[in-house]
Amino acid sequence: MGIYSKWVLPRLLEAAMHEPRIGRYRAPVLAQARGRILEIGFGTGANLPYYPAEVGRIDIVEPDAAIGERAAKHIAASGREVLTHRLSAERLPFAAGSFDTVVSTFTLCSIPDVSSALAEVRRVLRPDGRFLFLEHGLSPDPGIARWQRRLTPLQKMIGGGCHLDRPIAALLEASGLATDPATFEARYVPRLPRVVGWFSSGVARPQGSSSRSLL
Repeated sequence: MGIYSKWVLPRLLEAAMHEPRIGRYRAPVLAQARGRILEIGFGTGANLPYYPAEVGRIDIVEPDAAIGERAAKHIAASGREVLTHRLSAERLPFAAGSFDTVVSTFTLCSIPDVSSALAEVRRVLRPDGRFLFLEHGLSPDPGIARWQRRLTPLQKMIGGGCHLDRPIAALLEASGLATDPATFEARYVPRLPRVVGWFSSGVARPQGSSSRSLL
């Protein structure tokens, strides 16, 4: 692991991901978390303040030990029990149907094999479980999309493997996760460059599953 990956990138990610402007988009997504919860790509723990008060325990997947070290203080401050699994999401060590809720925020952009990771998300969700997501991705504006594709090789180098050009909704559908139209939102975030500012969020369920609420 180089100096940049060990010391610089974790600090940059912590500063960016804990930004209050992004928190306003996290809050409505995380408010829907119920039951047994898995968060993939936990990062430095920016989601912790936005989980409902009754959420006391969260399983997390985070492969980067350097980022995990910076998460420790946020975990301690949260008062929640966080069970850490130091691995990537492409192969999850859980039985099928283990979780009521799986959470991903700004994670699908950087997983090397994102299709395998989403297949695993679908597998570990219970039939009536929910995948809560908040991601940046490919813009519907052709001009912006062209720049996203041009800049992605550079972004991958400086952003820990982050892709600017992944079509989030299409990836979910291809993995067998059906997005709930009532919760899905896609929009540019004000005051962010448009190449990074196309955010999509909502709830997706295993296709063919019951829409029964977990409340």
